[in-house]
Amino acid sequence: MGLFTQIVTLPLAPVRGVGWVVERVLEAAEDEYYDPAPVQQALAALEAELLAGEIDEETFDRREDELLDRLEEIRAWQEQRGMGRE
Repeated sequence: MGLFTQIVTLPLAPVRGVGWVVERVLEAAEDEYYDPAPVQQALAALEAELLAGEIDEETFDRREDELLDRLEEIRAWQEQRGMGRE
């Protein structure tokens, strides 16, 4: 039955191939979007701006909260996918 199924579904092979490629692209995009490294770098740069006097405390607090919220979102997504690091 396996050979028969392969022969019958052979015309669908390009569709399955495209589906596979789309899944890989989606995974790569998610991995990039949910990478914590750029957010951590932004936090470090933000602290450097504060220490250099380039931004005030209020701006620092607001942007830090946004970045920390983003890190929380990333960690929740990683835990959901079973990639949480302990």
